[in-house]
Amino acid sequence: MHLFYSPDIEPPFHTLNEEESRHCVRVLRLGAGDRLMLTDGRGHMYTAEVCGPDARRCRVHIVETVAEYCQCGYRLTMAVAPTKNVDRYEWFLEKATEVGCDVFVPLECARSERRTFRPDRALRVITGAVKQSLKAYHPVLEPLTAMREIVSRPFDGVRMIAHCGATTTDRKYISQCVAPGDNVLILIGPEGDFTPEEVSLAVTAGFTEISLGTARLRTETAAIDAVIEVALANRTRVRV
Repeated sequence: MHLFYSPDIEPPFHTLNEEESRHCVRVLRLGAGDRLMLTDGRGHMYTAEVCGPDARRCRVHIVETVAEYCQCGYRLTMAVAPTKNVDRYEWFLEKATEVGCDVFVPLECARSERRTFRPDRALRVITGAVKQSLKAYHPVLEPLTAMREIVSRPFDGVRMIAHCGATTTDRKYISQCVAPGDNVLILIGPEGDFTPEEVSLAVTAGFTEISLGTARLRTETAAIDAVIEVALANRTRVRV
C-alpha cells in the first residue's frame, strides 16, 4: 500500500495537497474505494479510502488510525557537516531517515567546504525517504548551525564526537556508550575533519570521543555508520 505524507491530518476526512493528489490519481491511478496509507509525521499511521479522486484535491476518508506506529524507542540527533558534493549529503539524509534518525543538524565547522545549505531540497529528500520506508515519524531538519552553538546547547542524553585526530585506543566505540532507549547526539565533521580546537571544545563541554574503526571514512559514510550503530545498540532490526 502506498504511503502519503500530510502534517495537517484531522480525521475522518482529509484532502491531499496538489502534489500528492496528482501522484495519487494520475501516477498511481487510484480511484474511489482504493486504499492508501497516510502519516502526519508525528507517529500516526492512517489507513484511508479515496472518496474524491481529483488530481488537484484528492479527498480521502480515514478508516483506521494507529498511534505511535513502529516507534523505535530511542531518539537520535545527527549533527553532520554538509559535504562539498550535495548529492553525498542527501544520500546520508535519505539512508539515515530509512534506518532511524529524529533530528538532522547541518553543522558548520572551521574546515567546512560547504557553508550554504538548501533546507527545501533536503526536506524533499527526507520526506521521500519517510514515504519509501513507511515511517510514521518525520525527522526534524534544523538550519545550518555553528559547531560552537551545538556544543554549548543543553542536551539531556549521550553526546559523542567522532574524529580522526587520535588513535582508536584513546576513544570508545558507540556500543560502549549507548544503552537501549538513550537520547543520543553525535557530531560528524567535514571532509577535512574537526580541528583540534573544535575537538577540545566538545570534550570540555562533556562530549565523549568515539571511534568508528581504523578505516578513514567519508563524512557521509561515517555518519550513516554511526546511525546504524545506534540502531543496533537499541536492538532495532535494520533491514538490508
